[in-house]
Amino acid sequence: MPIIEVEFKGNRREFYVWESDEIPRQNDPVIVEADRGEDLGHVRSTGDAALHRNQGTPHGTGEAGPQKKARRLASDADVRKFDDLRTQDEQARRKAMERVKANALMMKISDAEWQWDRKKLTFYFTAEKRVDFRTLVRDLAAAFRTRIELKQIGVRDEAKRLDGIGRCGRQYCSASWLPELRPVSLGVAKDQRLSLNPTQISGACGRLMCSLRYEHEYYVQARKRFPKEGKILSTKAGEEKVVSNDIFRERVTLRSAEGEARTIALAELLAETGGGFAPASPRPGTAQRDAAAAGRDDPDDGPADDADDADDADDADDADDADDTNDAAVADVSESSDEQPAADDGVTVGTAPAPRPGPPQPPGQQGEKRRRRGRRGGRRNRGRRGGGNGGGDRGSGAAPGSPS
Repeated sequence: MPIIEVEFKGNRREFYVWESDEIPRQNDPVIVEADRGEDLGHVRSTGDAALHRNQGTPHGTGEAGPQKKARRLASDADVRKFDDLRTQDEQARRKAMERVKANALMMKISDAEWQWDRKKLTFYFTAEKRVDFRTLVRDLAAAFRTRIELKQIGVRDEAKRLDGIGRCGRQYCSASWLPELRPVSLGVAKDQRLSLNPTQISGACGRLMCSLRYEHEYYVQARKRFPKEGKILSTKAGEEKVVSNDIFRERVTLRSAEGEARTIALAELLAETGGGFAPASPRPGTAQRDAAAAGRDDPDDGPADDADDADDADDADDADDADDTNDAAVADVSESSDEQPAADDGVTVGTAPAPRPGPPQPPGQQGEKRRRRGRRGGRRNRGRRGGGNGGGDRGSGAAPGSPS
């Protein structure tokens, strides 16, 4: 069966099944099924356009298809009743704001919408925090004698519902054609080298303008062809630093070590660098000086290597703790490995791997670690002896040859 897209107040749109033989035209008023009643809206799209939009818009129903039905075309009397209700929406919003102030609630009533059959009144509000409006709902239900519904929306949805004219002189994109309000981050403005002044990149809702995303993908793809700003390149003139990129004119501004700046076309720069932007080779002694400044002996070691060296001692303790959680597995490994006889009571102990070198520790901590490992070795030896000879001599401790 054919489906139609119907638009209501505040740019709210939904899809309905049309059961009649005569397909309505665009902008025709129709009566549709609503929550516990009927509502009036205007046809936005029909036919293949409605099917396509039903699959690709956030308010669409996808493969399942719409469940609600559009009942009939609206008569002139239905339209007059609808117009009268629209004039009463503002009165209802003002009364609701009075009750909000009386209950001292931190919320703002943005819009009100009567259902066509007057069986439901919906209020849209914005609030920075969660609001307990149960008392407000009871007051509004007593005042309007109908079912009350409160919906919290964001500031961008508020601008979409109320509509207006943007700084470009045209209607808001969110209220006219933009199907989905996608999030916009400050990184989008940085990628386009725009001013980070909030007054220049924010819309009427106080958030970053939706239009910042329109050309963002082009900027991202275009900058992949250019060298990064601040990078040092080896060109015919020597080592030069990239100062700025002009992706529209395809030019790159370079600055030499002597401070001389020049602007070169991207194609010429590619020819000078051999088709790539490999960084310039470091000067002799630069790596050693950088390593000395960072406190490293090996210039090839980076900060990540320093962090690994600092964690060596903790890794050794973690290995011992892992052995304690599965003594049976440790005993099996020890029996299958190269074994050496103990000095006093003949308990076999596996050869432990050499520990990784770690940073020097105070003598007190080194002694404590040895004692802790000795106790662990004693527990492992007792468990191994009990499993091998039926719990023989349980009073013996760790063997002198246990790893420390």
